[in-house]
Amino acid sequence: MIEKVRYLTTKVFVLDTNVILHDAGCLRNFEDNDIAVPITVLEELDRFKKGNEDINFQARAFLRRLDELTGDVLSSEGISIGDGLGKICIAMKANHRQQMNEAFLEDCPDHRILDIALTLQHDEAPRVVVLVTKDTNLRMKAKSLGIRAQDYSTDKVESMDKLYTGKRLIEGLPTSVLEQFFHGDGQVPADQLDCVRHPIANENFVLRNGSKSVLTTYNPQLKSFTRIDRISASWVSPRNAEQSFALRALMNDEIKLVTLTGKAGSGKTLLALAAALECKKRYRQILLARPAVPLSNRDLGFLPGDIQAKLDPYMQPLYDNMAVMRPPLSEIGGAPRVQDLLAENHLEVTPLAYIRGRSLQRVFFIVDEAQNLNPHEIKTIITRAGEGTKIVFTGDIQQIDHPYLDSLSNGLSYLIDRMVGQSLFAHVTLEKGERSELAELASNLL
Repeated sequence: MIEKVRYLTTKVFVLDTNVILHDAGCLRNFEDNDIAVPITVLEELDRFKKGNEDINFQARAFLRRLDELTGDVLSSEGISIGDGLGKICIAMKANHRQQMNEAFLEDCPDHRILDIALTLQHDEAPRVVVLVTKDTNLRMKAKSLGIRAQDYSTDKVESMDKLYTGKRLIEGLPTSVLEQFFHGDGQVPADQLDCVRHPIANENFVLRNGSKSVLTTYNPQLKSFTRIDRISASWVSPRNAEQSFALRALMNDEIKLVTLTGKAGSGKTLLALAAALECKKRYRQILLARPAVPLSNRDLGFLPGDIQAKLDPYMQPLYDNMAVMRPPLSEIGGAPRVQDLLAENHLEVTPLAYIRGRSLQRVFFIVDEAQNLNPHEIKTIITRAGEGTKIVFTGDIQQIDHPYLDSLSNGLSYLIDRMVGQSLFAHVTLEKGERSELAELASNLL
């Protein structure tokens, strides 16, 4: 009786291949509902199991887990995933081939998955069958056929409005309160600043009234607010409050993980590189990386030359930023050139595909365009950090090139949402573009 009630009150989730490649551990995220894996998905996973990319590791991990669960034989009734969880089965029946042919012009894996979902919807009635896919177009096709379809949202941020920005503006403060920051070492105990409610570790504040203002950050160890003075790094000076906040976090060795977000031209990458070069004596190496996500179907293998030649088109934005950091003529004599740092291996530009398996000791590691990483890739990178390593992620969460990620599901948003309040973490959202007046105008109007 209990089993019958469970059967009628639970759902059947049909998994698309991209969900598994996004999160191999997804089987444990559907509570006590049952999971159906179309046989077509296994065929597609077979194509992804070889290689060193993250999707290859995800495919292998899922197939190993499925093999462990099923044992010698997998019955049509499915097998239990674990305590408190539902069952998993391999779905093979597809009885709507003619309907598929009438609706769509060609046969393809997506349409075979839709066929299986339609068959399950008929066979499992009155249970609810839901297709789970990160492919927006496939969700639309499913809905047009009367199949419920959802995105895989387990690791999605709740909303952009609630995403932590790393800064707060508090106005109308008495001048006497602001003047406390200009005495002694510029620190004010939290209990003497009642106007700031529930400060978060390493959160930044602009405190001001009509005639005076101060930039400050909250130190969780000292339980006090510290004044932020204007500083520069590698001949790069901040042009606004957010850039001052960012540079302070980047140059603070107590903060091991920094995220910077903002629109194009807001200075994210430039500030990270400037801080790294300024602090280079405290680190064994500066490591720069960015995901190689092409804007077309041609990947690295289509480009001519050796691995360095293949990477250059993807890494060129990093070189462009390094070219900006040129010292004044009066200081050139004692300044190490970027080319010299590259030649001596103190500065290395590398693809993220080569990071897995490494242990990074005393490295200042900058990951640019991190919005194109998924949550699992972000975790993989951070777990490479050894003693004395600092990791900086920069990106624009409104400008994503990855086909199955959006502003809520990308790894950078996920990281910010999960790390808020940790004493080793700091985040700043850069709002104003500083590249040029033209770039700022285009960013705002186009």
